[in-house]
Amino acid sequence: MSSSLPLPVANADSAPYWEAARERRLVIRKCKDCGELHFMPRHLCPNCWSDQLEWVDAKGTGAVHSFSIIRRASDPAFAHLVPYVTALIDLDEGPRMVTNIVGEDALSVRIGDRVKVTFEDRGNGALLPQFVRASA
Repeated sequence: MSSSLPLPVANADSAPYWEAARERRLVIRKCKDCGELHFMPRHLCPNCWSDQLEWVDAKGTGAVHSFSIIRRASDPAFAHLVPYVTALIDLDEGPRMVTNIVGEDALSVRIGDRVKVTFEDRGNGALLPQFVRASA
């Protein structure tokens, strides 16, 4: 997309997530103790508080749970993108994920629309998981 957009900032919990994204893979966490799948990357399971977690590949598909069309960017780096769509996606595996809907028909998004992952190039090898409408 644009190297003027911020690069992802990895920490100890999210570094494997960003490495998988560089490989064009969407990964989520799975608790080895209770089996719960969750997103976003964190050190403890939000269901049972276990630290016995593993990374698993997600299908990269889901449905729009909610969305908002941003018409005024809160950061100047995103001003050239307005209007753009932020969305809450119900991944097919169960967890919800905050992301953007991108593509030519992004502004036509509706709750319940099927979506699939795509990876936005942020430069320096960084790829950011975003979603497009599955019909796109």
